[in-house]
Amino acid sequence: MLEGIIRESTVKSATKALRRDGYLIANIYGGGQVNINAAFKRNDFLRFVKNKEKLSFQVKVGGKSHNVVIEEYQQDSVTDELLHVDLRVVEADRCARYLVPVKTTGTPKGVKNKGVFITMKKRLPVSCLGRDLPDSFAIDVGDLDVGDTVLARDITAPKGVKILLDGRVAITGVIKAK
Repeated sequence: MLEGIIRESTVKSATKALRRDGYLIANIYGGGQVNINAAFKRNDFLRFVKNKEKLSFQVKVGGKSHNVVIEEYQQDSVTDELLHVDLRVVEADRCARYLVPVKTTGTPKGVKNKGVFITMKKRLPVSCLGRDLPDSFAIDVGDLDVGDTVLARDITAPKGVKILLDGRVAITGVIKAK
């Protein structure tokens, strides 16, 4: 479990001091609770998130444990250093909107035919109960040739999960190289 601290002050100078000390600034919100201004050791957070197996994970802040997902993050535009992360609380019996990652498997045959493989949507918006939240959507792209695309309607969502995209939205595909 990832452990963090509660930030007492949210003023700019206190935030800069925490970042200098190696902390990552975070906000934990959702689930009908008051927003929590938190901070995690940057290296511990990155290591934990890189090695997690599920989309949702446990964090402990101020003596309380929360089941959360990463909603959004901000990076420095020059150094790509992670500056801030928003964590949304996942409640098992509450329906909410989440962003679920898309993972592709295989090598499209269109790449061998001088095509370029592109992914238009890296995460899909879904609506579901916290207990039904999928970890990712796996798409096999091995049969895609030049000009083929995978649309939102081609993805089968698990029971209780609704994809919040128009069925005509392209997720991934192979385009002709110029």
